Amino acid sequence: MKDNGRRKIKVAVVGGGAAGLTAAIAARYNGAEVTVLERLDRVGKKILATGNGRCNLSNTNLDIAHYHGLNPKFAFGALSRFDFHKTMEFFEKLGVAWKVEDGGKVFPVSNQASSVLDVMRYELEKLGVETRCAAEVREIEPKNGGFILHLGDGDRFKADRVIITTGGKAAPNLGSNGSGYQLAQQLGHSIVDPFPALVQLKLAADFLKQISGIKFIYMAEIQVDAKPLARAEGEILFTDYGISGPPILSLSRTAVEHLRGGKPVTLRLNLINYLSREELESFIIKRLQQQSHKTLAFSFVGFINKRLVTVLLKQAGIEDIHKPAGQVTTTERNAIIDILQDWRFEVTGANTWQQAQVTAGGVNVWDVNQKNMASKLVPGLFLAGEVLDIDGDCGGYNLQWAWSSGYMAGVGAATL
Repeated sequence: MKDNGRRKIKVAVVGGGAAGLTAAIAARYNGAEVTVLERLDRVGKKILATGNGRCNLSNTNLDIAHYHGLNPKFAFGALSRFDFHKTMEFFEKLGVAWKVEDGGKVFPVSNQASSVLDVMRYELEKLGVETRCAAEVREIEPKNGGFILHLGDGDRFKADRVIITTGGKAAPNLGSNGSGYQLAQQLGHSIVDPFPALVQLKLAADFLKQISGIKFIYMAEIQVDAKPLARAEGEILFTDYGISGPPILSLSRTAVEHLRGGKPVTLRLNLINYLSREELESFIIKRLQQQSHKTLAFSFVGFINKRLVTVLLKQAGIEDIHKPAGQVTTTERNAIIDILQDWRFEVTGANTWQQAQVTAGGVNVWDVNQKNMASKLVPGLFLAGEVLDIDGDCGGYNLQWAWSSGYMAGVGAATL
């Protein structure tokens, strides 16, 4: 930890989430006196919920294509300076052993998000970083080359530098209520209208309750104006309102963005994506022949989830699903194959901020220095994490953005 004997720069970190805690540690490593001001009764609540409670720390493939916003290339600045290897070294020093799973997803070996938060809080305490909870910042006032932070209880806090890491609007019960946008706007920053991302989608279908709870490994694709825009594969879950699962969360940003623009959005599912159409046709012909003595509906039991069979056949336009399988016409067989590999739904919307995992939109990054997260409008102000107009795909990308941008903001606040 640097300490050159001069008066320490006093840094206030507004928001005690992933980006804020990382920024606080980095600023203290670089000799600053640091205080974290957290609105809730404890820091790091959203960290505990990440990766279904396991904390998807990062991803081994940090290609910039996994990031979004009006200027996604902005993320490259922090991601290249505090990259995957530096991030893992950082957590190793804190005590986190890590492992790589499918898709390059990185998790702590403990499989506990709580262990990640525990070691970060230990480090903060060891470094002498003050953490003030139930401290809601209502206004940040630049004054005399520094700042006065006005708190909700009427108290005031003075700082030389301020780092805003309040998150976005997703999962407000975990601390992100959009308050950082107001703070940034008060200081002259513009906001790219935020909307939910990594969120479940709502579909127009009257049979959803019949198939709610069914899981399958599907290929999903979002189409707008009959053009495919995004595709993902993996375990998908039907719900009584629509559809969920990691592939859907990954596609949701594209869907919601176009719905907000007034465009009709279509979700296309391929339930049998491991076979070509020709292979599936041969398989279906053979199966119907072998099961010819059974009813059409029952002939699919053992191949398709039996709760899904009736719905699929009805959607294929089969009027009598109980006729002998051997009596299926070529037209009916082709319609079944179409549904199995090209099932289409109208996307009507998405779940609320409460269910969303991340926010798309936020503080416009054109007014932020991509190297150190410093505001170009207000000297001494820094911004990091989800409060900025940068969001990542499902799979550890958003936490990596929080670690990288938070670390660089902490270094910048302590040294510039």
